[in-house]
Parts: sequence; C-alpha cells; structure tokens
Amino acid sequence: MKLWVSLVIALIVVVLDFVTKRWIEGVLDYGEHVPLTGFFNLVLAYNAGAAFSFLSDAGGWQRWFFTTVSAGASVLIVFLLYRHAADKLFCIALSLILGGALGNLWDRATLGHVVDFLDFHVAGYHWPAFNVADSAISLGAVLLVIDGFRRKDADIAKSR
Repeated sequence: MKLWVSLVIALIVVVLDFVTKRWIEGVLDYGEHVPLTGFFNLVLAYNAGAAFSFLSDAGGWQRWFFTTVSAGASVLIVFLLYRHAADKLFCIALSLILGGALGNLWDRATLGHVVDFLDFHVAGYHWPAFNVADSAISLGAVLLVIDGFRRKDADIAKSR
C-alpha cells in the first residue's frame, strides 16, 4: 500500500474526528447529555487523561506527557507504514491508529483535554465516553490482532 494512501486514510480519520468534536461542542454544554436510544447518549465530556480517564486528575503534567507520547508514536507509525507498505491490512490498521492518535493529539495540545461524546450504557452502567479518534484506534487495534493471527497461520502453513 502506498504511503500516501495510508496518510489519506489517517487524514480522513483526523478530519471526521475534528468535525464531530467541534460539532458536539457547538450543540451541547459540558456535561449535558442527549438520550438517542435506550443504550446510547450523546454527551459532552472532557478527558484530561488517557484511555478511561487514566491520570485525568494528575495535576496537568499528563497533558504534555501524553502529547509527547502521541507525537512519538505517530512518527513511529509513519515509519512503519513506509517500511511495511506491502502489508495492506497492517497498513490499514496503522493508518486508523495514526488518525486516531493525531485527532486526540490535536485536542490535547490545543485544549488541554480530549473531547469525548459517544456514551453507551446498559442497565445503568456506562462505558466511558469516547470519540471518533478512539473508535479508529480501537478498530485499528482489532485489525492488528487479526493481521497477527493471519500472519501466524501463514507461517504455520509455510513450515508444513
């Protein structure tokens, strides 16, 4: 897969993430939620930490720590995309992760927190709110696992 194709996929994720976050900030106040179904709300939430609000109350240093980690990971991912251009599923997975990382990096660097707005719940239990970037990262991670199993199966077949 050409590097530019991978970067376009990442850019699409970044743009979708940016547009949806700015839209939700324009229609909801912080903490406001709008029930859409019996299991899904739109909510405007801010996460100053990492996944599942990890370190969100750490006093501010985590903003720059996670910004640095995201930026470093993004550089590494671009290198891996260049290096493994022949591995299509691997590149799609990394492109989704890159787009998600850059989307959340933008928020963290410019706002000091990540905007979350997708709120799924069942029987009073809420999954932590998330966004398009988080969804892309999660989908990319699942595709990496699938790619890993696919490669292992191919290696086993070759050894027989």
